[in-house]
Amino acid sequence: MDNLVQIDNGVAISRADIPCLSPENFGLTLADFVKNDGFVVQFFAYAEHGGHRLLAVLRNDKLYATGCEVGAEFPSLTGWVSEKFHMFEREIAEQFGIRPTAHPWLKMVRYHPNYAGRADVFGNDYQNEEIPGRYDCFRVEGEAIHEVAVGPVHAGIIEPGHFRFQCAGEEVLHLEIQLGYQHRGVEKMLPTVAQRRLPIICEAIAGDTAIGHNLCCCQAIEALAGLKVDAGAQLVRTIALELERIANHLGDLGALSGDVAFNPPAAYFGRMRGDFLNLLQVLCGNRFGKGLVRPGGVAFVMGAEQRKLIIDKLDEIEPQVKNVCDLLFTAHTVQARFEGTGPVSREMAADLGLVGYAGRACGLAYDARVAFPTECYGQLPHNTNEMTNGDVYSRASVRREEIMHSLALIRLLLKRPETTAQAVMMEERPLAADSLVVTINEGWRGEVSHCVLTAADGSILRYKVKDPSFHNWTGLAMSLRNQGISDFPLCNKSYNLSYCGFDL
Repeated sequence: MDNLVQIDNGVAISRADIPCLSPENFGLTLADFVKNDGFVVQFFAYAEHGGHRLLAVLRNDKLYATGCEVGAEFPSLTGWVSEKFHMFEREIAEQFGIRPTAHPWLKMVRYHPNYAGRADVFGNDYQNEEIPGRYDCFRVEGEAIHEVAVGPVHAGIIEPGHFRFQCAGEEVLHLEIQLGYQHRGVEKMLPTVAQRRLPIICEAIAGDTAIGHNLCCCQAIEALAGLKVDAGAQLVRTIALELERIANHLGDLGALSGDVAFNPPAAYFGRMRGDFLNLLQVLCGNRFGKGLVRPGGVAFVMGAEQRKLIIDKLDEIEPQVKNVCDLLFTAHTVQARFEGTGPVSREMAADLGLVGYAGRACGLAYDARVAFPTECYGQLPHNTNEMTNGDVYSRASVRREEIMHSLALIRLLLKRPETTAQAVMMEERPLAADSLVVTINEGWRGEVSHCVLTAADGSILRYKVKDPSFHNWTGLAMSLRNQGISDFPLCNKSYNLSYCGFDL
């Protein structure tokens, strides 16, 4: 551990404390850590003093950081160490034109000109190509093989993404996923805007994770600006994050019901999702929780009226949630379609670094609320998952378990004595100079992480965002191996990953 510095979630440290290793020693350090059951939280490049550096944030039961100066290339870890690095290394190549040598499958992540203004390592011509992401997809050859291309424009009101299936009859041999059609330049924009705009932008990184992403943003600003959050505001933030979790899990269980043509639960879950979105509106006037969390606390105080509205709604709707879940999970037709569909083994999940309910459904117990608790989570009971077979049934069951656990957490929080929080407004505040802060929260999809580095004058040098979908899209591709192509909608819904959260 001599080449790593231990850090705490949401606590700023001096950048001078981060080791600066040679590229070779850096690679060996990361390889040794990951081979000993370590995981990658962040791995990215940034520009400074006319050159470039790599920074890695790693976790086991603690958080660590390390870095190195890098030239035009660095040794790839993907092929000989772990697939945990493959997406991060491709992103570094795309964003800064730094090549991970010997990467087994180097292609663009989102298709955009790199931040450093260097020649593109993929051979793309951004000036003259009319079709974003034009490249040769992986192909399986053979007389019995056929290829199915889906998207990027899909039926219905959903986000764009391209899926390329290589099939032998109905069996999927390989699924290649190409995203980037929602790329908005979020990471490049964040260091350039006024501080007061940061929460507004972060709330829109992934519209269904407004609380999760904005909480990471506000905690980072709080750490760098030395702000304290009172107990009342922490309680509201925790409740809001759990309401966001419940609403999205209910919506996805409804979507899964619809995909197996079991329409009554689909309708019930859809209605109940709206009930929990309305509770976020009770807290702040917005059904997605936008405008609620701000650096230093919350912009809206939860009073006795809001408490009563939430408690009354929980009393009304919790029995309904239990009944509809029982209706879905006890149906033999549902069990026949869910069980054994789209499985990912625990070993593969660990090697890919899956997070959130996708990882827990495979037997990876990691939950950021337990491992790196923020807000009120350090005083709340943990959740356990019973179904860990890695299939659609397990992913759905984990969601059901999390819904009931979140309902219990909100009830516990609302039983606490009323603590009046002070409403805060967004203000420009000086940030600690030459510092690093990493924030991690368990969003409803899994580990959300923001990493902020400041320069000598306190300005933001690099703002790195990671949505849990960044880890889990490859898990979806693996779920389709040797499955029927007709199982794709069901597998896709069981993950329900974010396109815009990925397409930063």
